Amino acid sequence: MADPTYETSVRAQMDYPEHEKTYSMFLVATKWGTIAVIAILLGMMVGLMAGGGFIGGFATFFVALAAAYFLA
Repeated sequence: MADPTYETSVRAQMDYPEHEKTYSMFLVATKWGTIAVIAILLGMMVGLMAGGGFIGGFATFFVALAAAYFLA
C-alpha cells in the first residue's frame, strides 16, 4: 500500500473569517445577479411586448434596479 504524501490524522486549520467573507460576497453577487436578470427581463417585456420602445425598456430597467436598491 502506498504512503500518502499528507497527514490524514490531523485536521487542517481553516481560515473561518475568510471563508465567511467569501460566502457573504457570493450571496451578494447571487442576489444582485438575480435582480439584474429580472430587471433586464422587465425592460425587455416593456420595450418589446408592451409597446414601450427602446426608451421605455431602458427606463423600466433603471427603475427596477433603483427599486431593488432601496427595497433589497
